[in-house]
Amino acid sequence: MAFRSHYLFESHFCQTGIEGAHEKGGVEHGIGYTRRQLLVPVPSVASFEELNQLLYLRCLKEDARTVARQTQTIGSAWEQERAEFLPLPPSDYECCDMTTVRLTPYSQVTYQTNRYSVPVGRAHRDVTVKAYPFQVEVWKGMEKLCSHPRCYGREQDIFDPLHYLNLLARKPGAFDYAKPLKQWKAGWPPSYHRMLAILREKWPEGRGVSEFIRILMFHEHYDTRLVEQAIEQALASGYVHLDGVQYCLHQLMEQATKPAPQHQPLDLSDRPDLAAIGNQPVDLSRYEQLLKLSW
Repeated sequence: MAFRSHYLFESHFCQTGIEGAHEKGGVEHGIGYTRRQLLVPVPSVASFEELNQLLYLRCLKEDARTVARQTQTIGSAWEQERAEFLPLPPSDYECCDMTTVRLTPYSQVTYQTNRYSVPVGRAHRDVTVKAYPFQVEVWKGMEKLCSHPRCYGREQDIFDPLHYLNLLARKPGAFDYAKPLKQWKAGWPPSYHRMLAILREKWPEGRGVSEFIRILMFHEHYDTRLVEQAIEQALASGYVHLDGVQYCLHQLMEQATKPAPQHQPLDLSDRPDLAAIGNQPVDLSRYEQLLKLSW
């Protein structure tokens, strides 16, 4: 009824069971034809997204076909019929299971026994869960708080570690024991562990961990590979702190957006003594000594 009310059409149902089989022969024939033309042999794809795109392209090819005893193609008949249709609503129908739930003390929502994390800083007591076939979204009014891949297991915790970084920055002592971070930490590149170890040695008693957590927050706004490159560059340059990683991030972003130079590079083949100027290594030890005075 909700679907029908959204698109403003009337519905008619045939009888149930064997008595109604003869009432929908055309539908059964259309399903059989579609299966044979689009799904035989069974498509080999890596994801449902790829499958949907493949089926969409195959359906478009049907526009050029002419049905038996018809004088025009399917595509031509569709264009003629579409002129008689009502306009579509401004928004699509929410093809999902929607329910209102209460947040747990661990900033999670429970749907079909599985628990999905919600950003701690944006959490509310009561939120709306929209469960689609492949993802679960959490909303507060018109604001989407987060989304997760849908889990079809039972009693599972589906965490996004970024949802808890703000809380851990205030409680760095819980960093090593936080369940949302354990799986993420197992997949970190070596540069992350190196930076964390250096920061802990430089700033013990929690300050180094807090600094590293703020570095991890860059994942909320930048691509994962870009953050990894910035951390590796900061380690190589000796910028082992938040500002150093941020500086490297800005440099990488500028390099990615900088247009390619249109001029030819300067030819210094006749002056090899000038080739090294501007490329010599920079000694930052003096600046590090100044920084240590403020530690």
